[in-house]
Amino acid sequence: MTKVGLFGIGLDTYWAQFDGLLGNLKKYQEQIKNRIAGFGVEVIDAGMVDNPVKAREAAGFLKSQDVEIVFLYVSTYALSSTVLPIAQKLKIPMVILNLQPVETLDYEAFNKLDDRGKMTGIWLEHCQACSVPEIASVFNRSGIQYDFVTGYLQDEEAWCEIGKWTEAARVSAAMRNNRLGVLGHYYCGMLDVYTDLTKQSAVFGTHIELLEMCELKKYRDGATETEVCAKIQEFKTTFDVVPECESTEIERAARTSVALDQLVKNRNLGSMAYYYEGEPGNDYENIATSVIAGNTLLTGKNIPVAGECEVKNAQAMKIMAEFGAGGSFSEFYLMDFKDDVVMLGHDGPAHFAIAEGRVKLVPLPIFHGKPGKGLSIQMTVKHGPVTLLSVVEDKDGIFLLVAEGESVAGPILEIGNTNSRYRFSVGAKKFMNEWSKQGPAHHCAIGIGHIADKIEKLGKIININTVKIC
Repeated sequence: MTKVGLFGIGLDTYWAQFDGLLGNLKKYQEQIKNRIAGFGVEVIDAGMVDNPVKAREAAGFLKSQDVEIVFLYVSTYALSSTVLPIAQKLKIPMVILNLQPVETLDYEAFNKLDDRGKMTGIWLEHCQACSVPEIASVFNRSGIQYDFVTGYLQDEEAWCEIGKWTEAARVSAAMRNNRLGVLGHYYCGMLDVYTDLTKQSAVFGTHIELLEMCELKKYRDGATETEVCAKIQEFKTTFDVVPECESTEIERAARTSVALDQLVKNRNLGSMAYYYEGEPGNDYENIATSVIAGNTLLTGKNIPVAGECEVKNAQAMKIMAEFGAGGSFSEFYLMDFKDDVVMLGHDGPAHFAIAEGRVKLVPLPIFHGKPGKGLSIQMTVKHGPVTLLSVVEDKDGIFLLVAEGESVAGPILEIGNTNSRYRFSVGAKKFMNEWSKQGPAHHCAIGIGHIADKIEKLGKIININTVKIC
């Protein structure tokens, strides 16, 4: 399980002055701990930090636990000197929880109390906001990354935000632990697709595993008839295999799919980018022209595979997959100015789990711009909200490019490719211009749902910029 840190802050001077205050604040922190744990993460609770000495102890404890992010619960007014040592030690994003116990204080009952000392204690129990500007001031001056969640303990909007932070932390950990296979080489001349593998590892923590076609061929040559038959049955279960598909082509794709599964298993891969051509009639060409069905099965099982050796897009697809949004390999097809939509798709692997209806396995007499012929996937992304994501590499480094839109019904190109119609709030023309100006490669990953805010949180955790078009 992904580990997230938690600690509360207070002021030890208060405890002897106001009876019961510390106990109440600890109960609130326990509620917060349990609620965060409900998001499927392990909460490492460093307790109540109420002086600089405890701050250093908490910092060492949280550091030793290797947490992804830290939630700082502002329980009452606290000195910023109890926070800074922890942030400096951990050097990871800190989410400041400005959560009052209640939505609003019962002012009438409060003002009827005849003990101003008791009244002050109750006020301190609800004065979480008091420390927020102070902490922000110190963090800003110290160059420390942070964000706020403001609300009250039963505030579902606030808890939705906290849940997104835990999910982003989980995805960050998944990317860091991912092994991305690179099979073959880039599509020659696609300069936008080329990437710096060292930068990809430096930013995401991803291990890049360079693969050989001869290894895949070895597994393909060793595939048993039982394995191939089982794979053909998986094709028929997962896809709508059209009658035009020749049995020899189905068997050829199934044998390659068995080999791909073995390659992924033996190399412990969580994603892959591939491209190869090979001389006409060569064994490697035979493999390269029969991978789409098998790679689509892998992608639908959240082991995303990007064609044309688009490593950056394999990263984007993996991010979408880890967020549970899918992440289908796509490029721009054409624009419909009458309907104000942009069409995107690809002739490579798709994410069958996010399809509108059944996914078709169809024969292609020719792969455009690539050698040979073979089986391909025809599908449309599920109608409804979608998010587009591109991992962009520019002269300054890597950033995330994101846009939210809608997959809408309408005519598509039934050419044996994935393609869908997408509508954006800014309109097709402005979307196309603004997206392109950011300099992404011509591929992107498309997932279902609007998750730009989750992606932005992921960007903050791994300390890269996120640009949102719409």
